[in-house]
Amino acid sequence: MVSLKQRSRTSTQAGPPGNFLRQAINQDLERQTYSARRWGGSPGDARHHSLGTQDWARIRTRFPPEPNGYLHIGHAKSISVNFGLAREYQGACHLRFDDTNPENENLEYVAGIKDAVRWLGFNWETSGGNHVYQASDYFDFMYRAAEYLIDAGLAYVDEQSVEQLRAHRGDFARPGVDSPFRDRSPGENLLRFQEMRAGKLAEGVAILRAKIDMASPNINLRDPTLYRIKYAHHHSSGDKWCIYPMYTFAHPIEDALENITHSIATLEFEDQRPFYEWLLLHLAQGGLINTPPPRQYEFARLNLTHVVTSKRKLKQLVDEGHVDGWDDPRMPTIVGLRRRGFTPSALRLFADRIGVSKDYSWIDYSVLEGALRDDLEPKAARAMAVLDPVRLIITNWDEIMGTGHLESCSAPVHPREPERGQRSFAFGRDLWIERGDYSDSPGSDFFRLFPGNTVRLKFGYAVRCTGAVRTNAGEVVEVHAEVLPETKSGSVGAAAIKIKGTITWVGASDGVKAEVRLYDHLFTVPQPGADSHSFLTELNPASARSVTAYVEPSLSEVACEESFQFERLGYFVADMVDHEPSQGRLVFNRVTTLKETFGFIEKT
Repeated sequence: MVSLKQRSRTSTQAGPPGNFLRQAINQDLERQTYSARRWGGSPGDARHHSLGTQDWARIRTRFPPEPNGYLHIGHAKSISVNFGLAREYQGACHLRFDDTNPENENLEYVAGIKDAVRWLGFNWETSGGNHVYQASDYFDFMYRAAEYLIDAGLAYVDEQSVEQLRAHRGDFARPGVDSPFRDRSPGENLLRFQEMRAGKLAEGVAILRAKIDMASPNINLRDPTLYRIKYAHHHSSGDKWCIYPMYTFAHPIEDALENITHSIATLEFEDQRPFYEWLLLHLAQGGLINTPPPRQYEFARLNLTHVVTSKRKLKQLVDEGHVDGWDDPRMPTIVGLRRRGFTPSALRLFADRIGVSKDYSWIDYSVLEGALRDDLEPKAARAMAVLDPVRLIITNWDEIMGTGHLESCSAPVHPREPERGQRSFAFGRDLWIERGDYSDSPGSDFFRLFPGNTVRLKFGYAVRCTGAVRTNAGEVVEVHAEVLPETKSGSVGAAAIKIKGTITWVGASDGVKAEVRLYDHLFTVPQPGADSHSFLTELNPASARSVTAYVEPSLSEVACEESFQFERLGYFVADMVDHEPSQGRLVFNRVTTLKETFGFIEKT
């Protein structure tokens, strides 16, 4: 047996993506497992599909979220896997809402899920078909299937109390105990089930169970529940039903009606697969569903360090005000990741890199950030920004250049794409630099501003530091330097001078004030909530900070969700909610740092 310690290793580097799903699909295609199946143009029972034509889709997959919350990074992986495989194999992926728990579901989440799937770059409209469905569309058939199982002696109505059910279920060491209602006749069970549907029984009084084996070593086969009574308004079916199918009963039926070939689920459903197969076998024998039936495959769910993906915990974070809503940039929700500045292509790249396997492991958050950097580096425009500003005064500027003179400087929008043009900014007497770029007493590896040292102001001039002005409390309020006039970037003089240090800057004359939000991990530990203590005690109090920064003028009118590399600082995005350039409000979120960071960045 593999120990928990062995299984819970953390992966800091994404290896070759797993391919066992592709292997299964390729084998089915080679064997023509599903080549004779017919498709009735929409989901339906065996007769419906028999009247259709040969299914045009080589494979059918599905993404089946329950509309009871916002999707997170784990769902992004599942979306990429299911929609990606369907795209790769010229098939169809269905978007299906598993709306079998009416108390926890609403249309807000339905809309949010659709938005997330589309934003990630996928579409359920394939070959003229709009493949978006919901479990509630199949409630009539599910009831019909339940009656078939009852009539076949494969299901019964159980009226034990909750306590009795729990006591009689057994555990891994002892078998379960047969219910005293297990030997009712099919006729008696059918009548009682119809009374459940008619609303003649109270919640908790009765359930419908499959009749399989109470002694099975797989506890999931010990007469699992198929239906329960629940008097709740459903966002789609209204008050038509007061009995609702369990997910484990509904899910295989939905797959069958939709002609799914490869039903891809996470590993927690592995022990449910025998029931999945049991149910579809009996429904196929009864001629209720198309054949051959779907097959379920399981892969390890995504475990990402410094992140929680439990819907319950995420909701708790929101409800208790630990974060600023579902779209808080520190949240692992897709809306949060989007607002943080992650791109759809970066999330798809991440999903592709980590692959699909049955191996239980933790993926280090740096793998996700690496995918983002690799996605943004070739396309993000460059810009200069100062996050912790202090004034740099060029003390000899007016004397050499003329009082009030502003020298026009330029830099490429992207260093490897000259066709994207240049950005312009002004170099003058007063500039903004990072506070951490100055030191009175630097170490041997500090090549930035200190008395007597010469540095290059990127895309501008070389300057020699002469000192700093401090308050009585010792805080630096001005750094002083002298310009070396023949050293402007691009000039002959610039090439002639050898300088070790280069820093970024923003002109005081045309720099634009901006709010920059600096985000870090929401949790201080790699695996929040491990060892049974509260995950809330592991929240990072420094996970979000806002600073008043200065940015170059090219950023004064950028649109929401535009991404940039702030030189030396990292990747940033214009906030999709609060960024309002028309109102003079610039708000940028730090998505991630560069691979190489500097000391002052860690302090800001």
